[in-house]
Formats: sequence, C-alpha cells, structure tokens
Amino acid sequence: MRGRIVAALGVLGPGFAVAATGVGAGDIVAAAVSGAEFGVAVAWAALVGAVLKLALNEGIARWQLATGTTLLEGWARHLHRSVLVGFMGYLMLWTVIVAGALMAACGLAAHAALPGLSVAQWGALHALAALALVYFGRYALFERLMKFFIAVMFVTVLGAALRAAPPWAEVARGLVVPAVPAGAGPFLLGIVGGVGGSVTLLSYSYWIRERGWAGPARIRTVRLDLGAAYALTGLFGVAVIVIAAGVGAERMAGNEMALSLARRVGAVAGPATEAIFLAGFWGAVFTSMLGVWQGVPYLFADALRLLRGESGVPGPESGAYRAYLLFIALPPMLLLLVDRPVWIVLVYSVAGALFMPFLAATLLYLNNRHALMQSLRNRRAANVALAAAMVLFAFLAGSELVERL
Repeated sequence: MRGRIVAALGVLGPGFAVAATGVGAGDIVAAAVSGAEFGVAVAWAALVGAVLKLALNEGIARWQLATGTTLLEGWARHLHRSVLVGFMGYLMLWTVIVAGALMAACGLAAHAALPGLSVAQWGALHALAALALVYFGRYALFERLMKFFIAVMFVTVLGAALRAAPPWAEVARGLVVPAVPAGAGPFLLGIVGGVGGSVTLLSYSYWIRERGWAGPARIRTVRLDLGAAYALTGLFGVAVIVIAAGVGAERMAGNEMALSLARRVGAVAGPATEAIFLAGFWGAVFTSMLGVWQGVPYLFADALRLLRGESGVPGPESGAYRAYLLFIALPPMLLLLVDRPVWIVLVYSVAGALFMPFLAATLLYLNNRHALMQSLRNRRAANVALAAAMVLFAFLAGSELVERL
C-alpha cells in the first residue's frame, strides 16, 4: 500500500506546483480574518474556492490535451488579436505588483523568525534565491522543491490547527453546512475568490508539457494530479480558518494579519506552535514566489511568440523566457523601498478583477466546441462549475470596480 502511494506521488507534480503557487499571503490573510471574525462556520468557503479553481484548471488542461495547443494559442486562433495584446499589458503590470508583494511577504515571514535583516533585505534575498533556482535549475528540480514546500505548508499549518484543539463537531458542521453569518458575505467571497491563484493557473499548461503529458489519454492523470493538489489547497485554507477561530487575532492590515495570528497562536498553544505556523506561512509565500518566477515567464514568451506569428512553444532556455524571469526578479525590488503609485494599483485592480470571469467565459466558449474538443468537450458538471465560477468572479469584479472607481 505504501509503495503504491509513493509511486502515485511520483507521477503527480504539476498540480501541486500550480496549487502551491496559488496559495499566498493574501489567501492566508483572507482566511485568517474570516476565521477570527466568524469562526469555523465559514470553513466551507475554502473548499468551494478550491473546487472552482480546480474546475478552471481542469478546463485549461483539457483544452490542451484535446487540441495540442496552450490556451493562449486558443485565444490567438479563435478570439480577436486584441485579447493577447491586452493580456500582455495586464501580465506585465500584474508581474510588477505581485512580484513586489511576494518579496514583501517573504521578507516579513523571514524577518519574524530572524530579525537580523530587514524586511526589504530578506525580500530581496528571497527574490535572488528564486531567480537562481529557476535560471540554473531544470523543471524536475522545480517540481521536487514545490512538492517539498507544499508538504511543509500542509504539515506545519495542519499541525498548528491540531494543536489549537478546535471543537471538531463544529468544524465538521462548518464544512458540510454552508452558513453565511451576518456581515460575512464580503469575507466569504474573498476566500472563495482568493484560494488557488489567478493568472498562475495558466502555468499548468506549460508544466504538463514539461512532463510530456499530451493527448486525451492523459486526462485521468491530469484529473488525479489536480484533484490531489486542490484537496490539499482546500484543507490548508480550512486549517488557517480553524486556527484563527480557535485563537483569535487582532485585525491588522495586509501581511501583518498573519503575524498577529502567529503571535496569538504562540500565546494560546505555546512558542513551538507559533514557530510551526510561521514555518507554514513562510512556505506558502515562498512557494508562491518560486512558482511565479518559474511559470509566468512561459506566459510572456508564449504570448510574444503568438503575436509575432512564430511557431513552437518557447521553453526555459529561450531568450524571451529568461529576459522575463529577470524582469520578474529585479525591477519589482524597488517596490520594497517605495509605495506603489495609486494609478498603478487602480489599473491593476480593475484588470485583475476582469481576468477570472474572462478565463471562465473563454473555457465555456472554447471547451464546448465539439469540432475542437471531441470527447473532451465540456460535460454538464464542467459547464455548471465554470458557469458558477464566471458568475462569482463577475460579481467580485463588479464589487472591485465599484470600490475602486
């Protein structure tokens, strides 16, 4: 039995990479705030978020297995050219904002454990370490690292949740009986929308290419890969909610909320549990950084290739990939020293709010075309899940636009 489990884990990998990349500081903060405010009654939202991101990622992979092309190629062939142009502009803005935020989160997590260096110094060191690992390493090394770090995330945060000794009957009820406490709506939407990533979902196309997974026969492997990965992602979100509900935490802005939660964990369950939780927080934010550094350059290089009308999906050895990797790791360091201009935040927020409903809509449109998808076209369950994702993310987009504009 143990041998079969080890063998199965050896086959899996890209799903763990994309799921770990999608769990960052923002997801931890959203789950922590919700758990501290409303308790374990909202734990179901983490599972719903994981299921919706699973549906989106499975749709992306199914398109590639059926057509032999990435989803970006699908956009280029079946949608207007302006889609790729707009995506390129959004990707570059997304890169600067997200890379800077990841550096700050990694720096904060490391500084909390080893305050000898400042948050900015730790953030820059993490960025350079991720740059070196991706630039000089191969995909196989990246996948092994992601498996290791997601194990660290899962074991440490789940361990902290167990040490918090929550009322398990209430946790079980919060998982299977959806409840929306008064005033919890925006928080629940934040959990559902945040779990599992956004733009980074598209990286899965390139990671399964690295694994050599191609053709409709690989659909079962992909579904097992993604199912196992998003199950861990959902449980990770639930564990953070359980911890926050058990110990409470002072409401603070941004990543400081995670540190507030860690301090409360230490006060209630002891310094060892605080250290365990901080290790999980660090693992979550560093895997996000490593996944973005490795996966997002594929998107830029592929989009650039399609706009130029060139053939062949570029790999990590291409000039465009390596140039964008340097762009991710170096210029955003300036955000560790200066505030982001308001107009950048505004444009980023508006474009980001629109990306997820657009992704769900294109998967509904493209994956229902029988001539392209054949046996892998959307079935009823996929259409329901994608439609639910589109409606939810469209609602979130509308809320974001109303708030920002």
